[in-house]
Order: sequence, then C-alpha cells, then structure tokens
Amino acid sequence: YPHALWRMNKHERAVYLTFDDGPIPEVTPWVLDVLDHYGIKATFFMVGDNIRKYPDIFRMVVERGHRVGNHTFNHIGGFRHSSEEYLENADKANRLLHTNLFRPPHGWMKSDVYWWVNRYYKIIMWDLVTRDYSKWMTAQGVFNNVKRYARNGSIITFHDSLKAIDKLRIALPESLRWLK
Repeated sequence: YPHALWRMNKHERAVYLTFDDGPIPEVTPWVLDVLDHYGIKATFFMVGDNIRKYPDIFRMVVERGHRVGNHTFNHIGGFRHSSEEYLENADKANRLLHTNLFRPPHGWMKSDVYWWVNRYYKIIMWDLVTRDYSKWMTAQGVFNNVKRYARNGSIITFHDSLKAIDKLRIALPESLRWLK
C-alpha cells in the first residue's frame, strides 16, 4: 500500500497509539480511563456494528478528544468478500463515523479496494502491532513487544476488544509508563 501511513516522523520523539475493533463496553471505557490518567490521546479504529450497538461508548471516545477511524462495519477480511461488498461495508461504517481515516481489518485488502479507499481516506497502518489479541501472547509479551519495537514515530496498535482485555490490564499501563 504505497500511500498508506506506516510510521510517522522518525525524527520526532513521539509515538502514536491506536486501538482497533471497539467500541466494546467491557473494554473501551477502561482504556479511556487509563489514557486519561496518563494524559494521552489515541486514535480508535472502530467497527461500525459496535458503534450501532454501543453509541454511548462511541460518543464517550469522541467527547474525550480522541480521533476515530473506519475499521469497516463488520470487521470483514479483505480477500473473503468481493470488492463491492467490502467497499459497501466500509461506506456503511462511515455513515456512523464520519471520518477520513481508515484501517483495513487484519491489515489487508485487495489492490482495487486499496486504490478506491485511498481516494477517500487516509489509510493508517502501523509499524508495531502488540499482538494483544493473541491467545499465545502474555501481558508481559505484549509489553515486551512495545519495549522491543517502539521507536520514534511508531504507530502502535492495541485492541479494545474482549480478546485483548486480560493482557491490556497489565500491558497497557506498563507500556504507557515506559513510553513516557
């Protein structure tokens, strides 16, 4: 994806936190409280159907000053659906989000979808995915990934999801303390 953003300015002493897959009532409010505690803003790439189910959580993210991005309506895989289905799913999500940011679920999409999406959105990828969603990863492993791979300008991907919450409870505050 030649025009996608994978990392910010490597000469700037900053990192950029992103969270995928929310909003989820069991996770997202806790993530927001942790970010507030450290005085940090993030970008949340949200699933449209989760916004439909939890509009109050969506509003909470926006009202606390965080950015939002499109992560499709149903978190669909880029190669499992026709280009038309994928683009309609992204458009359906954006009817709720009203954003110019997009991140494809799982980090991939067909080339024709990429070229269309790139016309309407800034595609934000990452250079550090924490793997907090993996059942094979521990909280310490997530924190170690942050320590090992974060660098100036990194776009770091966490997940505000049920798969990640047990690891996030330890890894997110530890990571934020270390990064600060």
